[in-house]
Amino acid sequence: MRNTNTHIRFGLSVGLIGLSLLARANAVAWGAIPGATRANVALELDFRSIKTQTDPFNDLTLDVSFTDPSGAVRRVPAFWAGGNVWKVRYASGVVGTHTYRTECSDATDAGLNGVRGKVEVVPYTGTNPLYLHGPIHIAADHRHFEHTDGTPFLWIGDTWWMGLSKRLVFPDEFATLVEDRQKKGFNVIQIVAGLYPDQGAFDPRGANEAGFPWEKDYSRVRPEYFDAADKRIEYLVEHGFVPCIVGAWGYHLPWLGEKKMKQHLRYLAARWGALPVVWCAAGEFDLPWYLSKGFPRIDAEQAKEWVEVIRYFRGVNAFSRPITAHPTGIPPLSARMVLRDVAKEKEELLDFDMLQTGHGGRGVLAPTISTLRASLALDPPTPVVNGEVAYEALLGRIPAEVPRLMCWACLLSGAGGHTYGANGIWQLNREGDPYGKSPHGGTYGPIPWDQAMRLPGSEQVGFAGKLLREYHFEKFEPHPEWAEFAKPTSDKFLVPYAAGIPGAVRIVYVPVPEAIVLNKLRPHLRVWGQLVDPVSCLTKEATFGEPDEEGILRVPPPQGIDHDWALILAQPTP
Repeated sequence: MRNTNTHIRFGLSVGLIGLSLLARANAVAWGAIPGATRANVALELDFRSIKTQTDPFNDLTLDVSFTDPSGAVRRVPAFWAGGNVWKVRYASGVVGTHTYRTECSDATDAGLNGVRGKVEVVPYTGTNPLYLHGPIHIAADHRHFEHTDGTPFLWIGDTWWMGLSKRLVFPDEFATLVEDRQKKGFNVIQIVAGLYPDQGAFDPRGANEAGFPWEKDYSRVRPEYFDAADKRIEYLVEHGFVPCIVGAWGYHLPWLGEKKMKQHLRYLAARWGALPVVWCAAGEFDLPWYLSKGFPRIDAEQAKEWVEVIRYFRGVNAFSRPITAHPTGIPPLSARMVLRDVAKEKEELLDFDMLQTGHGGRGVLAPTISTLRASLALDPPTPVVNGEVAYEALLGRIPAEVPRLMCWACLLSGAGGHTYGANGIWQLNREGDPYGKSPHGGTYGPIPWDQAMRLPGSEQVGFAGKLLREYHFEKFEPHPEWAEFAKPTSDKFLVPYAAGIPGAVRIVYVPVPEAIVLNKLRPHLRVWGQLVDPVSCLTKEATFGEPDEEGILRVPPPQGIDHDWALILAQPTP
């Protein structure tokens, strides 16, 4: 077997002194065994061309076909790493001996074509849930996410759109934000792969330590940019976060063109597809450049171009990581709805739906829940995540109560997850160095990221996720008939939100400090459970009384509470 030009690395470097975190974990677990990795942990193989290539990125493609012990074959794209070096990254949860064979578009290059070898996958023995339970995918009910082994996964995301730029210094500042979000209960980070929103091409604010992801004439990618980006992506994974990697902001597609954007997404799939990521092919894929005529508007032609790119991306998504897209905040607000409107063929391009439903006060609740319900009604069903709504402190106007309301209302209305956002973090303002003006000339506010990190809404959204994970959220269904205000209201959306498992548990979120009526309880059977303060993130045991002969019980707001509240009922229901 010809493998003399192959170099094997354990895991992926995070740029720290000595071995990478993945490599050190491997070494501690079972020693430095050449050609081996632990289950679900990425392994990197290097291949070196023996020919002089004028433009390897554009002139060559390299794929590596891996065969696992069961005989299943996975064709994985490799990426150009600079010079004459190509790399492939591979991970599998199947323990045993895996074989591989390279296939290069230049069949005469013996360093890249026809190289064979073996990889040994041994059991994983650590505690990282993304390795222990495997990457996440769509659950069998098509409404939730779960790990490979079936362990439920409730998506609670945070928005770091520009988190791969040097505006968040790695490793110190990056680690600070990771630690904060980890403690608060977040498990997904939405982050853009270099082609950012809210700035033009090659804006200095978008560079990382190695510059930009592409040469300024878009002739080829710059591997050194992605080497630096690797450190951040891998750091997230090593700390148990699922990176939701956004390929590009939508308006970059006309600048790169379809061919180059396909190359860009193939490169991302090759770099990070073996990691336990999820993909958001594009952010605001249907929104044109901010200074275009008629802005803001849905650009149907741009959206159609993204259809072709996403279709291609699905073909190079070798590890079948879930794919979605992020729409603009103009109705219909759902990525699946937009793509269905513009696609020539009505195939399903997305594995789960993502929403963007507006920024503002409580008035955002109506379009949020309306769009969520419309998405949940689509056939076939998919999980739905609101990927952008009511960033806390945006323009200095959105208080914590709004993102908190959106989170509880969405999760109890059937969403498979929810994403929080804070002004100052998505753009990465810095003390004395705010992000500055957007292309349209305005700003979103100067709060620095490390102050925004401490805004109360992040703890409150994380708390909601922690609480719901304790009650088999993956089995929840919305039950709006379970609760209503004691006083009639004409508002169809600022109402109690209830969900749970009939006969086991109910959770009711009440958006204002008013009394509610609980329905469909067992008559004359004492109701008990917990009162929840979504602001202080505290719970306490409580008894709520006995329902009448019709199973109806009136419950006042907790004493001393002048804001939203929630309760958990442990009483079995009919």
